[in-house]
Amino acid sequence: MSLPRANYDPRRVCINPFPDFSLGTHRRTIGIYLAGALFAFGIWIFLDAAILSAHAKSPWGDKDQPAPIHVTFVDWVPGICSLLGYIVVNLIDKDRVKGEDGFGDSRAVWRARLILFIGFALMAGGLAGSVTVLVLKYVLGEYPEQFNYYGYANVTQSIALMLSAVILWIAQSTSSEYEYNLTL
Repeated sequence: MSLPRANYDPRRVCINPFPDFSLGTHRRTIGIYLAGALFAFGIWIFLDAAILSAHAKSPWGDKDQPAPIHVTFVDWVPGICSLLGYIVVNLIDKDRVKGEDGFGDSRAVWRARLILFIGFALMAGGLAGSVTVLVLKYVLGEYPEQFNYYGYANVTQSIALMLSAVILWIAQSTSSEYEYNLTL
């Protein structure tokens, strides 16, 4: 067994530290805007699919025959789960999860981590649900290829919301360029 490195902290979970990204002085602002753009893209792509589904025509050109499939409430459930997870993750105080700033109650840190886990579990469940809806409803449903877009939009929405939550978490955890640390 080798000796630990000189800068090794036994409280760390991972041996290798997270790499330090240098995006300049505006890294926090860039991260927040990027997270907002991903959030808007995810919501917009699914709303596009829902609106397209509402106005879908029959692929065979017959005006009397309706389109074989539409976006229903089942398609909305994974997006709602992902959105609830997104809200839960971003409502948690980052310092409380880290256990910093003198939060004397160790149970508060544990509860914050539990709520954070529930938020990420909701987002992961939304992603799993959207993939399930894509496969069971659209791919295995033997519908024409043009209707698979509804399922792809659902999966894209869940992925975009997850990425947006992670980027926003990282961006809000970094220090701002206007933050000062005064110690005596």
